[in-house]
Amino acid sequence: MIKAIKGFNDILPDQSAKWLYLESILANVLGRYGYEHIRLPIVEQTDLFARAIGGATDIVEKEMYSFADKSEPPTPLTLRPEGTAGAVRAVIEHNLLRGDTPKLWYIGPMFRYERPQKGRYRQFHQLGVESFGSALPDADAELIAMTHLMWQELGLKDEMRLQLNSLGESDERHAYRDALVAYLTDKQEQLDEDSKRRLTTNPLRILDSKETSTQALLADAPKLADFLGTESQQHFAQVQAYLDELGIVYEINPHLVRGLDYYNKTVFEWVTDKLGSQATVCAGGRYDGLLGQLKSIDNRADAPDNKPVKSEPAVGFAMGLERLLLLIEAVAPFADTPACDVFVVTHPEVYSAGIRYAQNLRYARPDLRIKMASATSLKAQMKKADKSGAALTVILAQQELEDQTISIKNMQTGEQTTVAQDWLSQYANFSR
Repeated sequence: MIKAIKGFNDILPDQSAKWLYLESILANVLGRYGYEHIRLPIVEQTDLFARAIGGATDIVEKEMYSFADKSEPPTPLTLRPEGTAGAVRAVIEHNLLRGDTPKLWYIGPMFRYERPQKGRYRQFHQLGVESFGSALPDADAELIAMTHLMWQELGLKDEMRLQLNSLGESDERHAYRDALVAYLTDKQEQLDEDSKRRLTTNPLRILDSKETSTQALLADAPKLADFLGTESQQHFAQVQAYLDELGIVYEINPHLVRGLDYYNKTVFEWVTDKLGSQATVCAGGRYDGLLGQLKSIDNRADAPDNKPVKSEPAVGFAMGLERLLLLIEAVAPFADTPACDVFVVTHPEVYSAGIRYAQNLRYARPDLRIKMASATSLKAQMKKADKSGAALTVILAQQELEDQTISIKNMQTGEQTTVAQDWLSQYANFSR
């Protein structure tokens, strides 16, 4: 028997209803802030991710699903491991920044090869949000405020903690990186294996190590905050001032870094203690240099004297939906949603009349979900009605047709009554 690939999971109907409900809440909040939906390809050129994310990151080194297509010569392609690079590519390709500051969101599957575990799969789903065109700290604060509202709408506001840090600009990070490497080089034998590897490839990621021994070494390490210039400090201070004004509680985490090379200045994470070690539910930050970096891939010849192509400021975040649903299930579970509101049961001899009744009811009551079984016996149809979770079952047989009535059975109480055929189409007090 052919089964799903390890780490690639089916989302069955009893769960997909909760996914749709979650997505509707998130989309509603995004709409209230004026963000617009964009649909992005699942497959992009491999070079897009290698340049955007960084060749020394775990994603590019170990986790991408890459392959060559059938063109001549073959083009290296990759299933998207994250969404920001594709969103930036779309903004550049379609000139969305021309006279505008687009605010975009997308949702869908991402792909990374790593060990599957609860809430982390090889095909996983993310909501991504990107705000382009503003270098001011209010753009950073707006994204954080929007996620704060999402937690309130989902009943999670007491379960989430906001952590902030500033990565400064690239020259400030490089100076800090040199100081961190110098500090850790003499102590590298005390580092965990991943941190030893990162010491020569991506040393800032060592700050994010989950190993207790490595964190103990970092207690006396140089602090990134001490390497930030005046402008970076002022930017970060203003972000905090906006959050204070909004009453959003946060904590500064000096070890907070992002796993992707394109971040600068503000970075943030929303974390919870309800999911064990998989604590981060939502994360993001500012990436002002990425647009210029990706523009330069195709436009390098247009840049005189090898000057860098002008970039545009941007800030964004992503949240993993599997992990968010696990948190919701743990602390504020969604009510189970039945497959339908009304189930129509019809005697096989008058089944065509039942089809007509159900279709007319769907036109008259677009707010109701109406389901029918196939033209089997009444007993078999009633069994399906019992399993459907419907609040009401409509029963239609020859006698009802002659009398222009229907029988209505309340599936919670078992009470059954006979009413006019148009009763349900006019019944305004229907309650799911």
